[in-house]
Amino acid sequence: MHIPQIAQGVAPSVPDGAIRLWDSGVAWGQVQQKSSTYWWNGLDAAIGAANAQNLKIMYVLGSTPKWAASNTKQGTYPNKGAASMPSSKAWKNWVTAVVQRYGDSIESYQIWNEANLTTFWQGTPKQMAQLTKDAYTIIRKYDPTAKVVAASSTVRLQSAYKKFFPAYMKELKKLNWPIDVVSVHLYPASKGTPADRADYITQVKSDMKKAKVPASKPLWDTEINYGIAGPGSGNPDKNINGSTAAAWVAQTYLDDIRLGVDRAYWYYWYPQANLVGIQMFDGTPGAAGYTTVSGWLKGNYYSCITGKVNTCQLGDNTNPKVIAWASKGSGTFVVPAGATWTCDATNLCQPAVPGSTVTIGNMPQWFGFPPN
Repeated sequence: MHIPQIAQGVAPSVPDGAIRLWDSGVAWGQVQQKSSTYWWNGLDAAIGAANAQNLKIMYVLGSTPKWAASNTKQGTYPNKGAASMPSSKAWKNWVTAVVQRYGDSIESYQIWNEANLTTFWQGTPKQMAQLTKDAYTIIRKYDPTAKVVAASSTVRLQSAYKKFFPAYMKELKKLNWPIDVVSVHLYPASKGTPADRADYITQVKSDMKKAKVPASKPLWDTEINYGIAGPGSGNPDKNINGSTAAAWVAQTYLDDIRLGVDRAYWYYWYPQANLVGIQMFDGTPGAAGYTTVSGWLKGNYYSCITGKVNTCQLGDNTNPKVIAWASKGSGTFVVPAGATWTCDATNLCQPAVPGSTVTIGNMPQWFGFPPN
């Protein structure tokens, strides 16, 4: 989950297990506002609040402060020059300062945000790989248990993705893979659906295989929502409401399990966020879908199969629990023997008849025993 107001102690009511510190007022240029001046208060508060909530923390190390930028005309967010290549000395000193200060309070460090977009990065894939290597060396020295997460790439802007991601992977390979995790952002176009996101996962997995990324390096989706405007004027922003919002949130995490994405960070927990299509705060259908799918999956072993109706088997022969959903259209599904109860992603439940055939659409359905 992204929680922009984490430094103010905001605590989501959904069972989020990890937080990504981005858009939280604690980027490099906001913390180290001058070469010799650190404003640690905001980052201290954010990390303290996340620790108090027992969240695994990912901190995004980039982007470049204005004072460290090689070109202050490159990028404007969160400051002028933010998309510029920093000096090697400034970068190394910054990473060292953060890792030494916070130690094992931070579980993982992401090198940069959306480095395939000129909004956030105007250097080369080779330069980003070198920043990655430098950070990896420092993090390994001072906190060997922390994970190093590659700079993220947004997939929906296909030309930018294809120009950056394979080249970045190639350069990381030359440096003997100084990462623990590969990361992307799998937002579909504003009119897209979870099925389009699933296609992106397949594409990224294929590109990782072509780049010979070691199997030990998992894939994380470090930002996800739907309905965000773009790419282009033909994709205006779109609001996704009601049961569809709950269904799409649930599908997101089920598709991760089905297709091999180890984590997804929802963007974001904030009241009435106009930027995104699915709202996520107390009382929203999106939050209901998040809570429901978390309850389905927590503590379970799962084995998933892709088909007209996708299924994830959670239980065993004596305690059957299955989730079924269709990525596109609908299909038929036979209720498992022994499963006498079904619930959807809004947690609306009713009796089920074992052995009966039901129609499944994009609303994920859980089948199993009724609660005691």
